[in-house]
Amino acid sequence: MANIILLSSEQVTANFKNYKLGQIDGTKAQTLSAFYTEIEKALHLPDFEPDMDLLDSLLNDLSWIKQPNVAIYISNFDSFLAREKEKTLAELLNLLDVIAEDWKWLDDDDSTPKKNLKLLIQNCPRAVTVLEKEEFAFAVL
Repeated sequence: MANIILLSSEQVTANFKNYKLGQIDGTKAQTLSAFYTEIEKALHLPDFEPDMDLLDSLLNDLSWIKQPNVAIYISNFDSFLAREKEKTLAELLNLLDVIAEDWKWLDDDDSTPKKNLKLLIQNCPRAVTVLEKEEFAFAVL
């Protein structure tokens, strides 16, 4: 299954109830700085400072989250990073996609508990356009 999934808000509660769900409202994350604030709150990121490299490191750890299934759900995607350049949005989505993919390839003998990370996006025309333009693999529920 793709790491990025487009769906309606009703499908999140129905299909991902066994996930630790970090919800981000796109209307509150129209800039990268605001996104950092929202993801820190949503996933309770420890010792977080607004930085892409640190975000990468923390999402490749997730040791403070006990559940094996973790999802970042972005609602109101039409507003998400709307005040940033499209390149910034693409870079962030790429980072999240790569991190989710990395979790799939974690060695079984690694001491880090394996996680299943998904990026859920509330389906809207902008989401489809961005994902198709940047050639991300995604599923639609």
